[in-house]
Amino acid sequence: MRLWPLLLTGFLALASPVRTFSQVNGVILSDTGNLTVVKLWGTHEERGYAYGYLLAEEIVALYDGYIRPMFGSMLTMAKQVIKEGEHIRIDSVFWIEAKAVVNGMADAGIDTSGVNYLDLLVANSMLDFRGLWWKGEGRESPMGCSSLMSWGDATTGTPLGGKSVISRHLDWTASAILIANQVLVIHVPAEAGERPWLMTGFSGQISVLSGLNDAGLSAFQHMMSDFSGTGHLNQAYEPIWFTLRKALESDDFNQDGHVNTLDIRDAIQMNPQGYADGYIVAAMAPSTVMTDSLTALVAEVAPDAPLLTFRSNEYPDSIPGDNLYAANFEIKRNNHVHLCPRYIAVMNALEEGLNIGAEVNWAIMRDHSNSGSGNIQFMQHVPEWDMFRISVHNNGKPAYQNTPMEFNTAELFSPATGTKGPEGLMKDVVLYPNPVWDVLNLSVPGAGGSYSWEILDVYGSLLANRNGITGTTERFSLEDMPAGLLVIRINAEGVTACRKLLHLGE
Repeated sequence: MRLWPLLLTGFLALASPVRTFSQVNGVILSDTGNLTVVKLWGTHEERGYAYGYLLAEEIVALYDGYIRPMFGSMLTMAKQVIKEGEHIRIDSVFWIEAKAVVNGMADAGIDTSGVNYLDLLVANSMLDFRGLWWKGEGRESPMGCSSLMSWGDATTGTPLGGKSVISRHLDWTASAILIANQVLVIHVPAEAGERPWLMTGFSGQISVLSGLNDAGLSAFQHMMSDFSGTGHLNQAYEPIWFTLRKALESDDFNQDGHVNTLDIRDAIQMNPQGYADGYIVAAMAPSTVMTDSLTALVAEVAPDAPLLTFRSNEYPDSIPGDNLYAANFEIKRNNHVHLCPRYIAVMNALEEGLNIGAEVNWAIMRDHSNSGSGNIQFMQHVPEWDMFRISVHNNGKPAYQNTPMEFNTAELFSPATGTKGPEGLMKDVVLYPNPVWDVLNLSVPGAGGSYSWEILDVYGSLLANRNGITGTTERFSLEDMPAGLLVIRINAEGVTACRKLLHLGE
């Protein structure tokens, strides 16, 4: 008996945009040295689906190995808190995206019975739950972080010629699960009013811990370690990482016709009740805005008064000239000027605050502001050079001891060549016929060198593969493969694309 009518019905149902997509709107650009670089495009739902589909195993590994143990028996309550929205509030568009991530994971063959969209939203709000529940209960976060911004007079006389630069340490627990599942995720939105942006962090993050956009605006979150208070119930706190994503993802968050640090400030001020814990945010824009406070800004926020405090280089913080530094202690908030040892070391290394080029900015942070073994990521952004570089914890060495990878942000955000996005190498991959009875034709017109493919069943098991193909068209039989939905994964020039195919069989 032929099964194809029933299977074809199932295939068409799977192709429905309500549940999944006939094409995965994403590619893995590289996967080396503990950092996976992923590019996503389309709507929130399409990007979420592609994220889940491409990184399903990594998301589950991080969730099961890090988030679930962190929350323990409180996980069910945390999900209910997200669902009710009275204590922690997340915009509905991110609910849609989180649901799509789980749908993509399921279609990649991962068992998602133990994880749903609420689990992802909890994971992206874990710092805020810390502020509400865990402070003073033996679950203090070891997260550190620090950022140094230089621009204007500080970079005049160097190759930067007055342009902006920011270097940032992400200090965290040196957890094997975290180290093995680091990601750089590039988003190219299809929605009106949104712009391309990227974030670096860990698999499953759909928010911004460290991020920047195509206008050159960047934002990096730190913990404010000397804040000893706790969040308050019924305040509907917005998770800090989602605030930063909204500020970066918007074409112009405050609609003033400019993209600069005022967008970060205004996004934060949309939460007049403060945040669930004490946080510090370092934000930098291109120096073309010609105003110091619109180029570099530090926000110090908390759930207790003063709720929102903003610092520029006009504040007497002991950092000279057109430089601004943030670590983990209050400076302007309460006029505390709490200078930690790293702060003092950076202040001394800056000397008069002049001739701070990109390499000097990097070296000062590398030598005087790293946190040792807990330095998970070390990155630098030079917006007017379209330059982003990052080193990560790898081979048992913290990030600051490793050689950074360098990216051109204009290429990362481009929809065309150079990033192998939807208009690039993998756009014109053709499978025919599809559905297929026996012989499948695969065409990869854009492959300039060799490429490879592998076919997997819906559980992720490898059924067949071939490497080192040099022609642009491949023809092969599916005779020995099971009937039903299969996935073919094509790899070419460091880019991975996945397509679904329906094997009708006999």
